[in-house]
Amino acid sequence: MNSDGHLRLVIYGAAPMDKATIKGLKNIGIELLNGYGLTEASPIVSAENDKYQKPGSVAFALPNVEIKIDSPNNQGIGEIWVKGPNIMLGYYDNEEATREVLTDGWFHTGDLGYYDKKGYLFITGRKKNVIVLKNGKNIYPEELELLIARLPFVAENMVFGKPTENDDLEINAKIVYNTDYMKQTYPDKDLNEYKDIIWNEIKEINKTMPAYKHIRNIVVTDEPMIKTTTQKVKRNEELKKILGE
Repeated sequence: MNSDGHLRLVIYGAAPMDKATIKGLKNIGIELLNGYGLTEASPIVSAENDKYQKPGSVAFALPNVEIKIDSPNNQGIGEIWVKGPNIMLGYYDNEEATREVLTDGWFHTGDLGYYDKKGYLFITGRKKNVIVLKNGKNIYPEELELLIARLPFVAENMVFGKPTENDDLEINAKIVYNTDYMKQTYPDKDLNEYKDIIWNEIKEINKTMPAYKHIRNIVVTDEPMIKTTTQKVKRNEELKKILGE
């Protein structure tokens, strides 16, 4: 905030923001800077600044901080490792957990990402969330979730792999719809008709993606998902709930 009370810029992080939203806000004069960090990194690792910005990226490492992509795949995506004086010494009174995340000073963030040709860092999702298909293809649920979140009736959503009879995974999505929006927009429709409306929109998203990323089925509800105190979806608990239904 400037001394005259006018907003100069907004720094955001913790979760990805849609590129179209970033561009839209910048077009109306709201300056946004994306940052990436973790508690274990005290807490900032990289960030955009007034000079270096690219929608969707977290730009470059801070001074004295090193970042590398461990074991990248053919798309250049791998786990983000970080090293520097900002990295913790270890978890208090938990040597086993410390050994799991620290190797020669490198902190294994558990986040996946890649560098583009100009050296900008992009985060694709969490390592533990990756859906690995039987044919070896990797699907990053966060990528699909961002597309679904653009739909006006979506309050929240989660993409997951549902086990199939041939020991593979089928891409599914759980979608929590905005009750007020659906009632106002479709006053004469019931829940089954809501699902048809939502499914038609998902099919449009599928058309923009390669076949292996297609969402094959959806779960539709108005019940909020199970979340942490910081409002992050508890994926494992949600998955147990879905598969148990």
